[in-house]
Amino acid sequence: MRPTVPDDLPRIRPWQVLLWALLPVAVTLGLYWFGRAHTPDYTSSIFGQEGDDANRLKAQLGTALFGLALVQVVLALWIYGRLPGAPRPAPGPVPKVHRLVGLLAFLVSLPIAEHCLVTYGVQLTSPRVALHSITGCVLYGAFVAKVIVVRHRRLPGWALPLAGGVLVCAIGLMWYSGALWYLNGYQVPGL
Repeated sequence: MRPTVPDDLPRIRPWQVLLWALLPVAVTLGLYWFGRAHTPDYTSSIFGQEGDDANRLKAQLGTALFGLALVQVVLALWIYGRLPGAPRPAPGPVPKVHRLVGLLAFLVSLPIAEHCLVTYGVQLTSPRVALHSITGCVLYGAFVAKVIVVRHRRLPGWALPLAGGVLVCAIGLMWYSGALWYLNGYQVPGL
């Protein structure tokens, strides 16, 4: 159940939808291109941590990010009246908490992404590494798509759950192929 759209909003023309749809694709492809063209710097650090200590810190931050993404899903379900047993409509602070948790999740993701991109770039050396690298690029494209959908309320009602779902799935895949892989002794089922 999407909030109602005021009638005085300007209509979005099909060519505008196409341009807005290309922006997330451009972000994804731009990150992929940079990651492939960039020379990896295996000595870079994250918050002063290098090597295995950096990987441990990224696994911990990635786990926190995944937890925040799951909180986002629950809050979104509550906001749209899809959370079983929750009062409807969601209390006034719930949308604000949703936005704050989303901002926190985005901020937590940035040092992880920066370290991965600078240290390793986009590598396709194994199925796990390829999945992790490509999903990292898609994650930020999905983030851009979600922001666009939230800001343009004339888009179809299915666009917001789709963009949010792709974003949460990308975070989950990143956690599975990176943080869980590290925390589980460099192995995960299927990879």
